[in-house]
Amino acid sequence: MTHVSVAKDSVPAADELVVLSSVNKHFGALHVLQDIDLTITRGEVLVVIGPSGSGKSTLCRTINRLETIDSGSITIDGKALPAEGKALARLRADVGMVFQSFNLFAHKTVLENVTLGQLKVRRTDKKAAEKKARELLDRVGVASQADKYPAQLSGGQQQRVAIARALAMGPKVMLFDEPTSALDPEMINEVLEVMQQLARDGMTMVVVTHEMGFARSAANRVVFMADGRIVEEATPDQFFSNPRSDRAKDFLSKILHH
Repeated sequence: MTHVSVAKDSVPAADELVVLSSVNKHFGALHVLQDIDLTITRGEVLVVIGPSGSGKSTLCRTINRLETIDSGSITIDGKALPAEGKALARLRADVGMVFQSFNLFAHKTVLENVTLGQLKVRRTDKKAAEKKARELLDRVGVASQADKYPAQLSGGQQQRVAIARALAMGPKVMLFDEPTSALDPEMINEVLEVMQQLARDGMTMVVVTHEMGFARSAANRVVFMADGRIVEEATPDQFFSNPRSDRAKDFLSKILHH
């Protein structure tokens, strides 16, 4: 019977969660995404790196349709991205997003920020939503801040609340668009630590970042972009020790040796 277990073990490899196929995107004359083919499997941590203007953030934002695409297709869990309306709201609940800026509602408490989506989109009972919110705030290390307003928190705390808010929806995949780039240096690690833990817990993640230490330690796969194209993809070990393309070599020499 051994052959059965082997087959079973190999199932996750084919478990495609997010699939981008021949995706193109223009901003006016600028071709920001050029024939992007990318498959993200369930439980994978994919880190997207590359120089500014390479299309990394745009790629990330197409996955929950914050940016529309001109051609190609994107599917999440086998379903094409909906164009608008309720289906799009449901999709965005399945695809958690954490931005550079924390995007918290200033006039709501931390607890209210984390329960809002559960109540409005998931239609969760208020008591259950609050229980889940408190558990998640504890998980990201800001449980004691639940009754404060965002402005009373540090940037690192606000970003951890934003992560908790996205997690509260029970997303299938989490997108992080340069989540630490607006933070003071001493706060970067507290956010990266939460993300490291999520990665260890098996969350499917797409992370656009300049933090090479995180890419090295948390990624299953690194995608290097330049000029709107995926130039290479590899395991972190392969990529950092032996990049194949001149663009990647150039990029790494600039950031790793200064």
